[in-house]
Amino acid sequence: MTRTQSPLPAQPSVQVIERMFQLLEVLSSREEAISLKEISERTGLHPSTAHRILNDLAIGRFVDRPEPGAYRLGLRLLELGNLVKARLSVRDTALGPMRELHKQIQQPVNLSVRQGDEIVYVERAYSERSGMQVVRAIGGRAPLHLTSVGKLFLADDDAQRVRAYAARTGLMGNTRNSITQLPVLERELAQCRRLGVARDNEELEMGVRCMAAGIYDDQDKLVAGLSISAPADRIDENWLPKLQATAAQISAALGHRPQR
Repeated sequence: MTRTQSPLPAQPSVQVIERMFQLLEVLSSREEAISLKEISERTGLHPSTAHRILNDLAIGRFVDRPEPGAYRLGLRLLELGNLVKARLSVRDTALGPMRELHKQIQQPVNLSVRQGDEIVYVERAYSERSGMQVVRAIGGRAPLHLTSVGKLFLADDDAQRVRAYAARTGLMGNTRNSITQLPVLERELAQCRRLGVARDNEELEMGVRCMAAGIYDDQDKLVAGLSISAPADRIDENWLPKLQATAAQISAALGHRPQR
């Protein structure tokens, strides 16, 4: 008598994982719960397949089922996300992309954060072999209104806070190009908000110009600025898209998702 073999137990497959990712992506697109019918339509998965995977995700609290036939992302994802966020450092996350940008433009790339009324340089990417560089010392400080990154942070403030900053600091200048009048600063900040980038036109140091783009976290908060500093006669506008792309790459690694 021929002996029939028992079927092997089902094993997890890459296809199942891909389907799980599809389901999570759909759930992440909306804050409210989504019906199984809509999930099935948007993923192209058969309702029974989507239902089976969603139920397994619900057991692990990766998905919630607030009412029969409807699903949303679960709290377990928040717990895991907070663990990842706690390990993230803007400085560590930014260094690799900063080095890659430096290779492309052959000019120093600076990472700065805000501390009170100043920016502080916390990281840099540069090459000691490159000539004619403007290298900012890590730990160095500068007034917000005199730097490209500082202007990004001021542009993120409301009008009342900008006026308070001007009153506290007196908008002291370093060079003949420094902005020392509040109306001029307000116009400059309005341009920063409109363009999403900021510039320093020999305002901190004569002979040096800078351009900066912001780095945002998962809460859409401006947490740092990425800037390129170069001799005034060598700065190249073609660097700006590369700078913006690098800042966006770092922001994405911190969990930032651009507004839809």
